[in-house]
Amino acid sequence: MKVIKTLLPYLLIIVVIILIRTFIITPVRVDGTSMNKTLADGDILLLYKLAKIDRFDIVVLDEEYDDEIIIKRIIGLPGETVEIKDGDVYINDILMPDDEYAYGDTSDYDKITLGNDEYFILGDNRLISKDSRYFGAVKKDDIMGEAVFRLWPFSGFGLID
Repeated sequence: MKVIKTLLPYLLIIVVIILIRTFIITPVRVDGTSMNKTLADGDILLLYKLAKIDRFDIVVLDEEYDDEIIIKRIIGLPGETVEIKDGDVYINDILMPDDEYAYGDTSDYDKITLGNDEYFILGDNRLISKDSRYFGAVKKDDIMGEAVFRLWPFSGFGLID
């Protein structure tokens, strides 16, 4: 009985950590350079699974789209039309204000109207990113959460822009 009393707090801590990691926040690792200059290959981030997704948020998708975890930026929201022509992004036929995060030429993409549960995502490094231009709009259920905090490298430690 004394052993159970001694171990109970430790077991409770383990259960709480597992629940937090499973349902609220978990670490993810950036694999690749499609989010350069914002994120670099090997960065370790915290993914907040309960986030309300908004334009320009950095989100993590499950492995369905490219057999690996994908980290991209939200550009188009549910119900909007998105078109890319001459390298410019249009949301609902209005030129999107300068996307300060993007660099490189953005290849054209025919106009698409997003469903009530769909998002249009792009990588910040537009030249090499496999994103919605490659595999189309993504479903809300495929978004695991928002990358909100960088743990590694320590030089970038803190909230993610």
